[in-house]
Amino acid sequence: MPKLRDRSSKVVNHDWPLLERELRKFLPKKAVVSKRQELLVYDCDGLTINRHTPPLAVLPETTSQVSKILKCCHKNSIPFVARGSGTGLSGGAVAEEETLLVITSRMREILAIDLENQTIKVQPGVINSWVTNAVKGDGFYYAPDPSSQIICSIGGNVAENSGGVHCLKYGVTSNHVMEIEVVLPNGEVTTLGGPINEPAELDLRGAFIGSEGTLGIATSITLRLLKAPQNISVLLADFPTMEAAGLAVSQITAAGLLPAGMEIMDNFMINAVNDLFGAEEYPPDAAAVLLIEIDGQENEVNLATEHAIKLCINTGARHIRKAVQAKDRERLWKGRKSAFAAVGKISSKYFVQDGVVPRSSLPKILKSIEILSKKYNLPIANVFHAGDGNLHPLILYKGGSPEIETQVKELGAEILKECLAVGGSITGEHGVGSDKRCYLDWMFTSDDLETMGFLRKAFDPHNRANPGKVFPTPRSCGESARKKVYFQDNKKIKESNLEVY
Repeated sequence: MPKLRDRSSKVVNHDWPLLERELRKFLPKKAVVSKRQELLVYDCDGLTINRHTPPLAVLPETTSQVSKILKCCHKNSIPFVARGSGTGLSGGAVAEEETLLVITSRMREILAIDLENQTIKVQPGVINSWVTNAVKGDGFYYAPDPSSQIICSIGGNVAENSGGVHCLKYGVTSNHVMEIEVVLPNGEVTTLGGPINEPAELDLRGAFIGSEGTLGIATSITLRLLKAPQNISVLLADFPTMEAAGLAVSQITAAGLLPAGMEIMDNFMINAVNDLFGAEEYPPDAAAVLLIEIDGQENEVNLATEHAIKLCINTGARHIRKAVQAKDRERLWKGRKSAFAAVGKISSKYFVQDGVVPRSSLPKILKSIEILSKKYNLPIANVFHAGDGNLHPLILYKGGSPEIETQVKELGAEILKECLAVGGSITGEHGVGSDKRCYLDWMFTSDDLETMGFLRKAFDPHNRANPGKVFPTPRSCGESARKKVYFQDNKKIKESNLEVY
């Protein structure tokens, strides 16, 4: 059989001036960005190690405008990439190829609030923290809370299936989305999900959440609200070793306690945070600090808090601080929420990974990360969701030479291999994007990838929505992707030496 050309690698010369003229017919003047100096703003997301400036960008404000934009792309065979606030950490919102960038950051309306049914409907550009601010006066809140919640958008949270501090007890974004209005790659508008948490029909809503912009663009999202808990307490326990902190997490969960969140920071991160604030927010000589938040009814919180304190002491905690007042709780959480910013002050360049391991494997994987740090001679700061084993090691480096960046990426890949070796995953909440697409076949079989490809083609038969992301391609991954071709012009090819999605 003759070799098939990998569609992701062929050079396509799109008529960008023609597309720009068509877009300006129905979009406001400032909604179309074509000047290179202005487009540079969008050359990367939160993963700054990879940069690609888009040839053209648009900033729609309504579903109708998004629909017309994608119809123009469909007519002219032009691919597109959706982008929200640009805080993603896997390169998913970057226009690697010659693609139109569709930025939803001006779609910031709260469309409806239904407290009786505990839902809120928002446009994708609404900032995560705005949702809680809109309803907290009525005693409600929105549970998913990524560390970037004061700037990340709901559309991006849906695309990445983001988690946050409270995902241990309350789950990730997919657990809090009821309904999504979606513009498909051909410009058609459809609705996925509905007013019932567990609909009887095929759960296309669930399939769309976490699809990283490869199935279309969400233009309105109906979210589930929760009643604010009656009581909340936060504990800060510091430990002489990371193993002791990890053991405390295991003991707390084994005892049947379910905190709203449990977070660990290592000594490197502790001192980075202290330096950021110019004060000893956390004990500078601790090997690790463990933050535990417990919420619920008053008696439940009191009993669980005392039990957690005893378990921390039994596993070697040196000191424990307890906060129940809002301002005191916020102070304890302040350092954890500012962890990435703290590292940014120390090193202008860092690379954050996002792996998951079983809780019981935390001490082992952290030891492996320490060994890899020494092997590559690159410092690593660790902060992670201890309750569900979601690691966020931050690799610090200097300079921007290709050699250094290659070394950093190799170290990141080694960390993910260690996560998989103990039964973990290559991503917890940051997505695959372009950063980890070459590792996807470490985790999934060819049959798994084939099934994923079928789903993607059902939504996007021409591969125009965020092309080249998530799945390995020969252009990006070389031999890693040279196994089979799954699709070419919507037809399944049985055998070849390339993969095309």
